[in-house]
Formats: sequence, structure tokens, C-alpha cells
Amino acid sequence: MGQKVELACIIDDDKIYVNLVKKIIEIKKLSNNLLIFKNGKEALDHFKLILENASEEILPDIIFLDINMPIMDGWEFLNEFIKIKNIFDKKITLYVVSSSIDPRDLERAKSFNLVTDYLIKPIELKKFEKIFDRNGHAAA
Repeated sequence: MGQKVELACIIDDDKIYVNLVKKIIEIKKLSNNLLIFKNGKEALDHFKLILENASEEILPDIIFLDINMPIMDGWEFLNEFIKIKNIFDKKITLYVVSSSIDPRDLERAKSFNLVTDYLIKPIELKKFEKIFDRNGHAAA
């Protein structure tokens, strides 16, 4: 078993999905802590604040990013996150999560170097465990 993920982050406006993922993470003890944001802007503002305070230890190890959200969607978040990501030394594993099965979305997600994979909702429990385990092994 890999080292436990210290901090996971969900950026998604779907309350039902977020609550489900939160429960899975808690029950399966996949991560010690969880950050939840309703849209990309909330998340980006938070990460910029961390940058200003220069405290990388409160950056997530893993991010699950939805594409379709109000205010700032996943694509806009990725475009902005790329600009600040290089300032961090920490390796952050980022998954785009969507109910969209549009191949164009998949291709667009793959065009971002920082995107590890494109996951289609609903995500199976086994897949979730594998993501956290693989992430843990990388850190071990």
C-alpha cells in the first residue's frame, strides 16, 4: 500500500458528486485532508494566496477538476493554473473529471501537459482507489 495522499482537492459545482467523492475518500481513508471549491476562480484565488504566503505544504497532491462550472470553468482554470504552476516545486497530479464523452474534450484535456488523465463521471470506486494508490507510490 502506498503512502497516503496528504491533501486532495475537488473543483466541482455538482454537490451530489462532491459529497459522494468526499464520502469515498473518508470511508476508504484515501487522503488525510480535502479541499473543495465550487468553481475554478475559488480554487485559483486559494492557490494564489498560498503562493503569496510561500507555503507549498498546503498545496494539494492531487486535483480533480470538473470542466463545466459557472464563473470559471475547468478550461479557464487550466489556462490560469499553468501560469502559476511552475512557481511551485511540488508535483501536483491533476485529473480532468467530466460527464462529457465528447472526444474533443478528451483531446483538449490531453493538450495540457499538467493533466494526468481524463476521467468520465461517474468514476468507479476501484478507479478511485487506483488513482490514490498510484499517487501514493509516486511519493513513496
